[in-house]
Amino acid sequence: MSLNAALEQTRFCPRCGAPDPRIDFPRSLTCDACGFAAYSNPSPVAAAIPRERDTNRLILLRRGFEPGKGLWTFPGGFVDLGESVEDAARREVREELHLDVELGELIGVYSRAQDRVVLVVFDALALNTPRPTPEAPEVRAFPPADLPWDELAFWSTELALRDTLSSSR
Repeated sequence: MSLNAALEQTRFCPRCGAPDPRIDFPRSLTCDACGFAAYSNPSPVAAAIPRERDTNRLILLRRGFEPGKGLWTFPGGFVDLGESVEDAARREVREELHLDVELGELIGVYSRAQDRVVLVVFDALALNTPRPTPEAPEVRAFPPADLPWDELAFWSTELALRDTLSSSR
């Protein structure tokens, strides 16, 4: 999969229509005819790892959609324009688990050069009981010793969970 398929196929300036704008793949497009410049950057993704208040078990969901359908992760998604990373993390938990959370400390920021996202993960305290949704057809609270390490959806899921367990949260 291309890091920037739209830029890869661009042959004309999107503003003035001049042919052959300068392309610095996968980062930018510049048109010498009209001065238009467009830069492509990774998209921010906000996530939270909810914990049960009394048991400290970590609440994970089994993904209902691709990518990673059927595998375990924590709730998260793209930050919308006009929304803070923290608000996006709370919104994603509500949408995916019908769960309200109190965000805690930042667990970590995860990215790789070959990916199109930057993932920001927070620790979170569950304020009510999660429920399944189409995005999360199965929800389970795991004691740290029972986390499904062989069934995690993403490389970043594993890193964030390990960082969570290695901290003094």
